[in-house]
Parts: sequence; structure tokens; C-alpha cells
Amino acid sequence: MTTFLTKYGWISALLLAITACTPKTDNDEVLSGYDLQAPQKFFMPESLFEISGITFKDGLSDTIYAVQDEEGKLFRLAYGVKKQEHTRFGKKADYEDLAIIKNQVVILKSSGALLTFPLSDTSGPEVDSVTEWKKLLPKGEYEAIYGGTKNEKLYVICKNCKQDDAKVRVSGFIFQVTDSISQAGDFEIDVQQIIAKTGKMKAAFRPSGIARNPLTNDWYIIAAINKLLVVTDSSWQVKETAHLDANMFNQPEGIAFDQAGNLYISNEGGDLSDGNILKFKRLSE
Repeated sequence: MTTFLTKYGWISALLLAITACTPKTDNDEVLSGYDLQAPQKFFMPESLFEISGITFKDGLSDTIYAVQDEEGKLFRLAYGVKKQEHTRFGKKADYEDLAIIKNQVVILKSSGALLTFPLSDTSGPEVDSVTEWKKLLPKGEYEAIYGGTKNEKLYVICKNCKQDDAKVRVSGFIFQVTDSISQAGDFEIDVQQIIAKTGKMKAAFRPSGIARNPLTNDWYIIAAINKLLVVTDSSWQVKETAHLDANMFNQPEGIAFDQAGNLYISNEGGDLSDGNILKFKRLSE
């Protein structure tokens, strides 16, 4: 031991010992197709300090549509350009996420109520007519919605619902969007499958955003509380997980993909940082 310490120093010896005793996992900050340590970072204007949801129209990356969780405004901005335009659609409330489907904007409130209005109405300062859909979802807390462009269906996942034990399962609901919104099915995430990948979780699984990868059809679900990204297949079976570095992901609330399969995750601001959107380019295979 004396020879070892003389050669490397006691600090190096201690670090090597810690490394040797720390189990290595294949899911820490690693995700197939994306390098979660190498994003492009786009800081938000002050109006989007509390950015809570992002989406694209048909995956077109020229315009990011966003909401924040206090003002009833739909924001539009180009990636990398801080100047934003917005259209007011409602009073102050807790707006968590949004989707664009069949040229309709769908806004999700934390209560589970949905607001809809035509995308064409967002060219002016205020939306002319907004429809609010209540009691479509069970009582609970919701933060994650996705609008499919291929099958014209809307997907909503519970963050905290009474019928769930979020250490066992998390419920989701599917809706058909036509002139109205109607129930079209449901699904659930098996949290035990997540735990099998990550090890024991200190808190229940609380999803804050959901999106579908257009290249693989896999589902990507983020949970700000858990600092976790979960990938499932199209049948909601968990394929992989990745821990999100708290130094990079302050409060990951929104998630979206563009047509090229690039991944975008938005974060609310904090004491030391503005809100931002992190872009992770799809790695070539």
C-alpha cells in the first residue's frame, strides 16, 4: 500500500477506490441516438422564463410554439432567435402543455381541462373563439399532452391521478379529434419496468412531458421531479431510461421532435438561469 500511495498519491488512491466501488450502469445520461451531454442551448426571452410546453406543427422546425404556466398566451418563435410573438387565448391559469392537431391548437391545463382554437386565429393579438373541454379526463394533475399528425389522435398522460399508484403504474388517455374531442382508448406505463432499468426511485414517477419520435415511433416521456427520461415502444413497453443531469436540466417540462428526429427539451428558469430549450441532434447511425 505504501508503494501504491507513493506512486499515485493518496487522493488518486481514494478516487480510484470510490470508482471501483461504484456500480456502473448503462442508463446514466445515455440514450440511443442522442448525446444528452452535448446539446445546443437556446435561452428564452424573459416572457418564457416559466416555459412549460413546446411543440411544432407537423414537425416543421422553423417555428416553435410554446406556452408558459401562468399567462394565457401562445408564443411563436424561431429557434435561436429570442424575439417572440404571441397571441392571447385565455386568462391567467396553470397552462402546462400544448399540441397542434388538424390545424387546431390544444392547450392542456393542469386540471385536465383542454382548450382548443384554430391555429389560423393566432396571427393577431387575441384568439377570436376558444372552446373549453371539461370532464374528459379523471380528476387529477396533468402536464403532458401529444397530438399525433398521422392518426389525428391526442394523447394525455397523468402526472398525479387518484386512480394511480405512481410507484406501480401511470395512466394515459387517447382522444379522437374531429369537430369535437371524443374518447378513443387508454394506456398505462408500468413503473416497475422503469424501476427495473433505473434501480429504486426515491419518488413516484410524475410525467411532465410526452412526445413521439417520428423516426422510430417510440414514446419519450420526461419527468421533471424524477430528472428522468423514459423511452417506450409504440405499445408503451419501457425500452430504456436516462437520468437527466440537474446541472443541465433545471426543470424539464416540455419535449418535442422535429421531422428530422432531432430532440428538443425545454426547461423552466431558476435562480441562476433563464428558461431554455436544449436541442439534441439525432446521431447518425
